[in-house]
Amino acid sequence: MKEMISKASARFLSLDVFRGLTICLMIVVNTPGTGANLYPYLVHANWFGFTLADLVFPSFLFAMGNAMSFSMGKLKSAPPSFVWKKILKRTFLIFLIGYLMYWFPFFQQANDSWELKPFSETRVMGVLQRIALCYFFASIIFYYVSQRVALILSGSILLAYWVILYVFGEPDGVLDMATNAVTKLDLSLLGEGHIYKRDSIPFDPEGVLSTLPAIVNVLAGYMAGVFVQKKGKTHEGISKLLIVGFLLASLALWWDLVFPISKKLWTSSFALYTIGLDLSIMAILIYAIEIQNVKFGVKFFDVFGKNPLFIYLFSELFYVSLRQIKTSSGLDLFEWVSETIFQNVFPGSFGALVTALVFMLLCWWLGWWLDKYRIYIKI
Repeated sequence: MKEMISKASARFLSLDVFRGLTICLMIVVNTPGTGANLYPYLVHANWFGFTLADLVFPSFLFAMGNAMSFSMGKLKSAPPSFVWKKILKRTFLIFLIGYLMYWFPFFQQANDSWELKPFSETRVMGVLQRIALCYFFASIIFYYVSQRVALILSGSILLAYWVILYVFGEPDGVLDMATNAVTKLDLSLLGEGHIYKRDSIPFDPEGVLSTLPAIVNVLAGYMAGVFVQKKGKTHEGISKLLIVGFLLASLALWWDLVFPISKKLWTSSFALYTIGLDLSIMAILIYAIEIQNVKFGVKFFDVFGKNPLFIYLFSELFYVSLRQIKTSSGLDLFEWVSETIFQNVFPGSFGALVTALVFMLLCWWLGWWLDKYRIYIKI
């Protein structure tokens, strides 16, 4: 990571707002207060189905593709050695940071002493790791092939993933959590100690195989970004984004009848549905911010959008740190604040939401401070 202080540059403000809105929701979804359940629409679907929380991660990948459409133009003319070095370096850094984030705080208490948390129990895949892999493959694809080929490749990936799940899953449970091809491959490659264990069974929602269709979310974001740069600030361009978004979401809902929408499996119908929704949301933001010059809420979300990965990383490490600090009540510090303060004032689901919102605002304050001093941290 390196710190950069840059001058304001001409760009689509709506892109930063879109990315910032995604980070804002991601923090709220990841840090619900304890003592009560969060509202169902802010909790990921148990297996099949779709909630607002399920839109957050694919939207960030879509926004990353958008941002790449502004930077890849320069790389297209660069020699392969330079491009590969840049892509591999960024991929490695993001993946490593994601891995270290899950290993944090690195030490655990054993009896009366502290010992290093074993590598054999550390999750290998995760959110940042998936971002790294999607960035790697999307960058290579757009460096070497045209948008038309990338579009064909996107459709092929979604169809191939559908086939893979049905061919290599257990015949009696091709889409069941324990017997699908995603679980089988993760257990085979990574082992049970290195995958997510907070579900009903060991299963990684950011597994190796399910990263394949997630790449399409980035490819779609890239192609949408190129289109927006050409025609995005016109009524015609916005109308086309809305039409394509509606058609893709409708196609995904039809596909859902035979290949159910599932965020945890990242099914092809899920990828297509979220792309359709993101195209529509982006069109609305472009119309409101770039054409109608709406100001309300723009600065707030823009703060998140200026340092998205850094603020997300901070939120995760800050949250884990609070959960490590024990109080005399037997609760950790995050639980104590949530249940002693917010649940007493706002009991139930609203209190859990208020806790998450306050935590999100603390992260926003850090982003605001960085933006105030024009500090933009890139990975």
